[in-house]
Amino acid sequence: MKNWLKPVGAVLIAGALVVGGSLISGGAVQSVYADNEAQRNVINVTGSGEISIKPDIAYISVGVETQADTAKEAQSQNAAKMAKVNALLKDTWKLDAKDIKTGQFSVQPNYTYSEKEGQKVKGYSAYHSLSVTYRDLDKVGQLLDELTKAGANRIDNVRFSTENPDLYQEQVIQKAMANADLKAAAIAKAAKRQVGLVLSVTQGSSNDYAPYMNMSFAVAEKASMDQGTSIEPGEITVKTTLSVVYEMK
Repeated sequence: MKNWLKPVGAVLIAGALVVGGSLISGGAVQSVYADNEAQRNVINVTGSGEISIKPDIAYISVGVETQADTAKEAQSQNAAKMAKVNALLKDTWKLDAKDIKTGQFSVQPNYTYSEKEGQKVKGYSAYHSLSVTYRDLDKVGQLLDELTKAGANRIDNVRFSTENPDLYQEQVIQKAMANADLKAAAIAKAAKRQVGLVLSVTQGSSNDYAPYMNMSFAVAEKASMDQGTSIEPGEITVKTTLSVVYEMK
């Protein structure tokens, strides 16, 4: 009686590997093993770095909003107020045209509703905002007060930043890499291995973060009538992350 052997899993035949009925050559087998071996001998970590710096620029969103019975009247009155705001920025504060840009502009109806009459138009609102770039941070509060006096009734936010964040990229990258080295060394030590060469580095997000300051018209108006608006820029944080792959020996 003949004995028949049923193949289980994989069978090696003359330097080739048969897996599930498919033939893989010796070279392909070596490649599979090499890939698996490579995956077992790397460390993947994410390093983060950040520094705190003093801001050197402010971005101000300031606007004028006007209510009137007709769209034309609302737009006309709003344009006159905005002209005073522009004149203040360009003529009195000597800002360059490139530092003053239109943010939003709209003219839209205001609606009221009652069960008897339903929805009805009751006047119109015109809104025009400017995005202002300003660099003398010691005078930001004074500028806001003057804008309010000139007719601005919407100061939506003031954001402090740095005009040249690339100047700080080397510092935060070095910190992020040092952080990645520290993590990789800890992982290798825990695995009773050693860290080898850096195989790849990919930079993730890189931003500067600073809190926004919101100011309503009522607050700005009260500040201008009292001692003036006091603005403290504080510090901003420049951050970045690095995804680093190390060889593990």
